[in-house]
Amino acid sequence: MPAARPATAPSADPATADPRPAHPHPHPHPLPTLDLLLLAVAIGGISFSGPLISATAAPALAIAFWRNAMSVGALGPYALLRHRAELRGIGRRALLLAVAAGTLLAVHFALWMPSLRMTSVASATALVTTTPLWTILLMRLMGVRAPRPVWIGTFVAFAGVLVLTGVDLSLSPQALLGDALALAAGLASAAYVLLGAEVRKTVSTTAYTLVCYATTAVVLLGVCLAAGTPLAGWSAGVWWQIVLLMVTAQLLGHSLTNRVVRNLGPSITSTAILLETPGAALIAALWLGQWPPVAAYPAMVLILLGLVLVARGGRR
Repeated sequence: MPAARPATAPSADPATADPRPAHPHPHPHPLPTLDLLLLAVAIGGISFSGPLISATAAPALAIAFWRNAMSVGALGPYALLRHRAELRGIGRRALLLAVAAGTLLAVHFALWMPSLRMTSVASATALVTTTPLWTILLMRLMGVRAPRPVWIGTFVAFAGVLVLTGVDLSLSPQALLGDALALAAGLASAAYVLLGAEVRKTVSTTAYTLVCYATTAVVLLGVCLAAGTPLAGWSAGVWWQIVLLMVTAQLLGHSLTNRVVRNLGPSITSTAILLETPGAALIAALWLGQWPPVAAYPAMVLILLGLVLVARGGRR
């Protein structure tokens, strides 16, 4: 789950500020080693998401439902034990926004997971990580202006998107449809992130996560039932793959990201998470034998470069 941006300390008054340096040899504080290790574990967990979904012999919508339902089962007891009073006291507006965020997260999963069966893991992962670009565009529609480096990064990344979709179109129309689903999943994720940020102004991450994941599971259950998607009847190996997906991508990936963002900051964390794209591509290549076409590599580099510019520019 996305973590709240740390508050910025107020600026000192130039008229009263001490002109002497705070330290005769000022230097930046070293980054916490433990947080860097936890961030590496989180990236590794998230990188397994695409390959695991692609390799699991179960319907994509069913995997999406069980991933969230199992997360609610794992998180629920702790949340009900430690945040029961908060859950009971959530205001109407915050509750509605959390439910809306959970619905958008369900849309994200319902679009992205099937895309992994239509196009390569590398392409689907690269395109779904365009969430920061959609966030910038949505915030611009709400009147928030972004610095110039952010817009430069946005254009660079979208140039990479155009190149990548063109490469996939040359492979098959189905691959292009998978690209479109992954892009739409990134847009749904951006709207989910913005709503979640609004909710977490007044609600803790744990309480919000429980409501959000529960809503996502209920919505996906309805979609599976309406589509006639089977929710059981697979081998034990498939169930273990779904459990592994829930532990690696959902609990380790999201939870550890929320843990380290407080000390490492949103810029370092969001930039590091972009390593999910090459990580997922490498795992898919070694495990599933999915080697992207040579022409796709420059496009992925453009997307990653643009997202890095967006992350660094957003820090300003």
